[in-house]
Formats: sequence, structure tokens, C-alpha cells
Amino acid sequence: MDTELRTVKANGISLAYRAWGPEDAPPVLLLHSRGADGADWAPVAGRLAAGPRRLYAPDLRGHGRSDWPGAYAYEAMRDDVRAFLDVLGIARADVVAHSLGGAVAYLLAQDAPDVVRRLVLEDVPAPFPLDPPRAPAERPDGDLPFDWAMIRSTDAQRNAPAPVWWEHMSGITAPTLVIGGGAGSPIPQDEVAALAARIPGARLVTVDAGHLVHETRPEEFLAVVEPFLGADRATSSPARTPS
Repeated sequence: MDTELRTVKANGISLAYRAWGPEDAPPVLLLHSRGADGADWAPVAGRLAAGPRRLYAPDLRGHGRSDWPGAYAYEAMRDDVRAFLDVLGIARADVVAHSLGGAVAYLLAQDAPDVVRRLVLEDVPAPFPLDPPRAPAERPDGDLPFDWAMIRSTDAQRNAPAPVWWEHMSGITAPTLVIGGGAGSPIPQDEVAALAARIPGARLVTVDAGHLVHETRPEEFLAVVEPFLGADRATSSPARTPS
């Protein structure tokens, strides 16, 4: 399996990524949670790639081996991943995304509906303002695998998300699967349910695994994701050029 770490220039920065599966198979974009990187998808990558599918798992800006440019708006991350797909010659892809990556994914689905074939959102809260707001986090000692400025920036937007994120959720046209982590998750599950209710036709499934569904219960995660991605697979577009 091809797991070599690669880099591309997209949206003015360098993005590191991992890829699994045949290059000519239907593409799937995997977006990780805050503080993780593309390697976070390794527990489920083998099975998903066997579809067959070509998986692409970038490190979001400020994470892992991608650039840490100091600016970390959710919208910038959305623009990064859209540019990433453009650079790789991918016109349309399934998108599977966790937590922070899920917010980036739904913004992509809102902004570029032609790019997202199917959308999977793993334990992603609705973009409601936090009341009370999340207090500033204290930076841990030592080196970190992500830019601490990213934590502060994303906390600020999580506290007061742009109202347009919620307003445009009802305009998402991609078939959507929302997976909640159940009572053990720190994400309020009523917000996960509200997100699913807001997206037209979205299906909500709860896997009682806590926040890290694909890591803690990979078999149950795959049992709902694989059939969902398999529907109408002939309409997905492989990369136009090898990557």
C-alpha cells in the first residue's frame, strides 16, 4: 500500500499528505480532527482503499508536516483543501471528515457543491455560538505536532462561528452521513443531531464510541461508511493525473 508522505503547493502553502489505494480508483478525501494529522486515518485506510478507492489524507494547515503559516481561519482550511484537489486534478471526491475536519468539509460542500460527491461527518457539532465561550487554553510545555496559534484561532471561531455557516447548511446538496459518538463524546450530541437535521436528507447514525469513532470502533465505523460511499460509485471522478 502506498503510504509515502508527499507534499504539494496549494493555496500558497505546502500541504503534506498520505495516499492509499489504486491511483485510478474513485477518490476519497480524508480530513482529520484538530491536533491530529493525515496518519490518523491509518486504522481504517486499508479497508476503505480496498473498495477500491484512492484515499488522500492531507495534514491541514498548522498540523503535522504541512506549513504553519500563522493564519488558521476555517475558511482558509476550506480553500486549502479545494486547492489541494485542484492541484491533484481531482474534479469530484467523496469527503470523510472528523471534528475540525468536518467543519472544513461542510464549508467545502457549501462553497463547492460540484466538488463533493458524498459527505461523511464524524462527530461534528453544529456551528452554534458557545455560551459560555470556551476559555483560552494553556499551552502545554515542549514541542507540539501542531501550531499553538491554530488552537487559539480555531477556539475563537468555535466560540463565535460565522452565522452564514449555519444559514448555508441547508444548501448542501451532497448526500450526507452524520455519525455521532454517543454519550461518551465531549461533543454535545444534540448539536450533532441538529447538524444532521439541517442538511437536507442527511442520515444520522450513532456509534457509542466517544469522539474518536473511527479509531475506537473502526469496524462499526466502516460498517456504516463503506455502504454509504459505495452508492452510485460510478459517478465519482478519479484523479486526472497520477499523484
